[in-house]
Amino acid sequence: MQQTVVDHIEQVAEDVVSLVLRGATGPLAPWEPGAHIDVTLPNWLTRQYSLCGDPADRESYRVAVRHDRLSRGGSEYIHRFLRQGRALDVSLPRNHFPLLPAPEYLFLAGGIGITPILPMLRAAAASDVPASLVYLGQSVASMPFVDDLRASFGDRVRIVATRRQGRPDFASVASALSPGAVVYACGPGPMLAAAEAAFPSGRLYAERFRPAPRSFAPNTAFEAVCARSGRTVPVPADESLLDALTHAGFPVAAGCREGVCGSCEVAVLDGEPEHRDDIGAPAGRMYACVSRALSPRLVVDL
Repeated sequence: MQQTVVDHIEQVAEDVVSLVLRGATGPLAPWEPGAHIDVTLPNWLTRQYSLCGDPADRESYRVAVRHDRLSRGGSEYIHRFLRQGRALDVSLPRNHFPLLPAPEYLFLAGGIGITPILPMLRAAAASDVPASLVYLGQSVASMPFVDDLRASFGDRVRIVATRRQGRPDFASVASALSPGAVVYACGPGPMLAAAEAAFPSGRLYAERFRPAPRSFAPNTAFEAVCARSGRTVPVPADESLLDALTHAGFPVAAGCREGVCGSCEVAVLDGEPEHRDDIGAPAGRMYACVSRALSPRLVVDL
């Protein structure tokens, strides 16, 4: 965990504020485009936000937060109550959406999905790799960083106000791509579904706000053996591994509880996990908020 102080709060679009979080005790941990951090708020909620500043700046992190009218308390607190000078704990950066080397990039962003894409576009431009951006939003006023993007990247950025212009035809965009180009996309579900239909899966990398709709076999009960303590924790069919461990006195960090942020990663020493996350758990790991077991027991490193 790292200690930061809210250095600056700025309105960057309708219902969107940018936060600059300055390190309270020295330089902050390094990060690369696509990374996000967990921010622990004073109302005891933890939320994940993509880093959208300059990776070369080790003194501060920048994130942007849209006010969600159906907020579970995170964006509501930030927009209504957070003030400059407030101390906030943040996690080390995690990156499940890394920018891989490619001869050309097409970036697709929808609304607040511009946040992980923005440093990617800057990194591509700094490396002289051909890159373009299609940026969608209901209106220009609702889209953060539009002026900065236009000033920095000119006609490499296409701004689409969907309420007035409609949605772009991704199939025609795909047909104009060079053979080696790869596509990075972040935005709401309908935009990502359209992108997945238009671009080959091997060339499209996407980050989701919410998990994709999928179906699994009905939950079954299993046991989690905590190797370091020797205790066995029963996990009923109607309870997540995360909650069962927490109730048994083995608190595991948790953020989204939907399998998209990676904060509840645990190491699996034995047994067969059933991965239900959207980001792809590394070998020997699982995300306790959504994933379960295909074997009667799992041995975890707790």
